[in-house]
Amino acid sequence: MPTTLTLENIPDEVYQRLKASSKLHRRSLSSEAIACLETVLLPRRIDPGERLARARALRAALQRTRFEAPDVDATKREGRP
Repeated sequence: MPTTLTLENIPDEVYQRLKASSKLHRRSLSSEAIACLETVLLPRRIDPGERLARARALRAALQRTRFEAPDVDATKREGRP
């Protein structure tokens, strides 16, 4: 049976990061806090073969993407005053 937990004195920076993360993942604050706790306290062991397959897929996806110098420069300038 699930248990209720109340947290007090959460540092502002931790709260703001949790809030931003919950918005990004489209979860409630409680669901996001549970997901974060599960990630840290109940890490899922990934089979080395699965990890290698993921790395190869990521590498293949990145190789299909060309990064041209003007695009990189424009991306670096985004958000700067």
